[in-house]
Amino acid sequence: MSKRSNKRMLQRVKLITIICAIILFIEICFVLYSIFFRNKESLYFDGINAVISNDSYYVTVGSNNDNDNHYEKAKISKYDKKKNKTFEKLYNTGYNSAFFGVAFDNNSIVAVGSYEKELEDHKNSVRKALIVKYDSAGDIEFSRDFELLDNSKFTSIVKVNDGYLVTGQSVYMNTKVGNKKGGAILVKYDTEGNLLWNKSYGSSKNAIFNDLLVVNNNIYTVGTDDNYVGILCKYDLEGNLVTYNDFKSTDEVGFSGIITLDDKIYISGAERVGKNKTNGMIVEYDYDCTYLKQVSYKPEGSARYNKLMIDKDNNIIAIGIKTSTKKSNSRTVSDINYDGVIGKYNSDLKEVAVTSYGDDRDDYFTDVILDIKDYLIVGYSSYEDGSYLSKFIRYSNALKVLEVDS
Repeated sequence: MSKRSNKRMLQRVKLITIICAIILFIEICFVLYSIFFRNKESLYFDGINAVISNDSYYVTVGSNNDNDNHYEKAKISKYDKKKNKTFEKLYNTGYNSAFFGVAFDNNSIVAVGSYEKELEDHKNSVRKALIVKYDSAGDIEFSRDFELLDNSKFTSIVKVNDGYLVTGQSVYMNTKVGNKKGGAILVKYDTEGNLLWNKSYGSSKNAIFNDLLVVNNNIYTVGTDDNYVGILCKYDLEGNLVTYNDFKSTDEVGFSGIITLDDKIYISGAERVGKNKTNGMIVEYDYDCTYLKQVSYKPEGSARYNKLMIDKDNNIIAIGIKTSTKKSNSRTVSDINYDGVIGKYNSDLKEVAVTSYGDDRDDYFTDVILDIKDYLIVGYSSYEDGSYLSKFIRYSNALKVLEVDS
């Protein structure tokens, strides 16, 4: 064989080797993508955001991704008093969705949240606010969506004599601005799902109402406006703003829960005490939205109180979350640990007791109700495989864990 033929042969061998190497590299990249990205995207999530109960059963709302496309789907679940699930229904319209609040209407159940209605919404990660009414068997009686600006959601609901009052948010996306009013929203529907009126408050990019209270023929809403400012607004029953008050230096969530006791209003949230630290907080106001006083929970890390409840002894029960750093395998790199926390205070905001759940997993406490004499908390926890599962935790009057149901 000539030298020229040998040279050509070597060139062919080199070319084939390079092509094989490229193919192998592509295959390796695909495998790594499958392991580290695709599998992460498909990790199981099931969380509870709110709970209500009556003498016969519990109802929870939240979301999970138990479907072939791993979309987040709003869910409503009903349990008997032994925590046996009698039904669970997913809201399968559109793409990603979640429920954040729920209320009884006699034998019906009304849930509120948000969803991506169209493919364009899904591509742009834009949601519409959503209200869905179910009968006692979990069948839909009506479903309505709502939006003022680009991205909208409903966060909480209260049943009133002639319909439903709902809070939430409708804002512009990213840096987009415009002249339309939006921000925190207060909306009223009748019992057939007809929109009666809607009101907006605050920044059209950031403001949100997280919860509401109806007392003495007035509506009180809480949330956040702009630049870490907590907001308390008072409306009459027709949705006319009566007065308001701001609280400087909260976190990005702002005020998140509201209750009333002895002619006072108590609001949960977080007090910003540094660039990267917050304390759990309860603030007391009168019915004219005048600030009276506050109390803070100050762990070593950061904390916030999400929701409040009154127990049978007129104590204020606060649930929330605290964060702390934990070293992983004695390395210098630290991870953040999330731990559920429950606190008890008397009506003068004197601390009775505060305790954290203390599980090695990340635990998120989202809502609490009084169940006979105990405190029933809902939320979700992480697991070693990276999945999240919903959870019920029953506490005694002395803040001792009595029962855990996953």
